[in-house]
Amino acid sequence: MPKQKTHKGLAKRVKVTGRGKVKRRKNNTGHLMSGRSAKRRRHLRKGTTMVAADARKTLRALGH
Repeated sequence: MPKQKTHKGLAKRVKVTGRGKVKRRKNNTGHLMSGRSAKRRRHLRKGTTMVAADARKTLRALGH
């Protein structure tokens, strides 16, 4: 049976923690940041974890 391939585009965007959670960047951080408040920009800098339903699909695509 052939091996399952890792989805490379997804692998570059997320990291899996030691406990199996999926870390990701927050959205809305690409451009046009000057119109947003400093507090909002500061909070967008931090990463976050995926919700469990999306994390299951993501882990499957990553080969976990």
